[in-house]
Amino acid sequence: MRTLITGGTVIDTEPAVRVLPGADVLVEDGLIAAVGPDAAGRGKAGEPGRAGAAGSGAADVEVVDATGMIVLPGFVDTHRHLWQSVLRSLAADMTLGDYLGVVLGRLGPAYRPEDVYAANLWGALEALDAGITAVHDWSHIQLTPEHTDAAIEALRESGIRAVFAYAHPGDGAARREDEVRRAAALLGGPGLVTAGLAASGPVYGSAEGAEADWRLARELGLQISLHATGTGAVERLHAAGLLGPDVMVVHGNGFTDEAVKLLAGSGGVASVTPAVEMRMGFGDPETGRFRAAGIPTGLGIDTVTNTPGDMFAAMRAALAADGLRGGTLTAADLLGIATIEGAAVLGMQDRIGSLRPGKQADLVLLRTDRPGLAPVHDPIATVVASAGPADVDTVLVAGRIVKRGGRLVHTDPSGALTLASGSAAHVVAAAEGRTAAAR
Repeated sequence: MRTLITGGTVIDTEPAVRVLPGADVLVEDGLIAAVGPDAAGRGKAGEPGRAGAAGSGAADVEVVDATGMIVLPGFVDTHRHLWQSVLRSLAADMTLGDYLGVVLGRLGPAYRPEDVYAANLWGALEALDAGITAVHDWSHIQLTPEHTDAAIEALRESGIRAVFAYAHPGDGAARREDEVRRAAALLGGPGLVTAGLAASGPVYGSAEGAEADWRLARELGLQISLHATGTGAVERLHAAGLLGPDVMVVHGNGFTDEAVKLLAGSGGVASVTPAVEMRMGFGDPETGRFRAAGIPTGLGIDTVTNTPGDMFAAMRAALAADGLRGGTLTAADLLGIATIEGAAVLGMQDRIGSLRPGKQADLVLLRTDRPGLAPVHDPIATVVASAGPADVDTVLVAGRIVKRGGRLVHTDPSGALTLASGSAAHVVAAAEGRTAAAR
């Protein structure tokens, strides 16, 4: 299968974020085959035919007319709890303590496996609709093995590229190593969904549990991710010999200079979720500080219970927060963080995040003829400062078109909405029933 994206304004992110004048993008067998004015001629199959033309064989190509659009690599969300997608805006006015008590303490336990499926599917479709082609799903809703299976099934059904990061249920005390192994085995073959491990300790769990999780993750070859803010977490990991390039720290607000130095020196990576961190009072987002220390840093949505679910909002939140601190991040920096650097955080920089030939064809096409975007003076600044989900016209994941003409086409969004709405009603009612029974 060959697809030629022609006529658009192309932005690449490697080796630097820049506009490629007059470039087309040729996709072959799910990979980026060529980028440039003569992309079709440089493809391995020769000159293309017209979309829908008669005939068959390697020379046939679907031509996507991107005239008036911006073409760029898909966005990478490095931290998100997809199972909370059916709880949208429910915690908009909650503190972190309220969120932990209500969302994790009351609503989470009410989820059935079918609710996890509905939420993960709906959240993944939301991400794709907004041009997010890869997501790190930090999944702490593993109440039973059936919950795990439902989460994985939904990710696969959606068509998104994902890391399913298994988190032990509860506070991490009820560790289920057998389930981590089972999930890793399920996701060990080829496919868009791969495995990771989400750790509770040493911040929200015990030091002993943290050490056991690190041993398990390294035995299975999984990246390990943990929530951490304030002081002490990185230092404890360092003292226990647990830091390394396979560790992703989420948030990192208020880290000491020593912690930042230790994380950078270990080759560790970071995910910043600026909108949630500011709204819930975690502290100043550390995007610029981490990058200045040489720590690969990505952006995450975290939870749509109180923030938008798109990378455009996350980029603007990070840019504004950095400016308030007197930082020097630019629009081009943020676009790189949301694409190629996010890919590096997930350990996928050799596969996604840029338009380098040979990489997976995860692409986004943005319309620029809409109010709020036109006229375009600087395409890079336009993406970061002005664009939104409604401007996303076309999305490809591994060369497959999952959104076309502003509509999701890989998975039926109306059916997914029905499931999500039903699950939202069930979860809230069940949680209220549990609360009433406990009184």
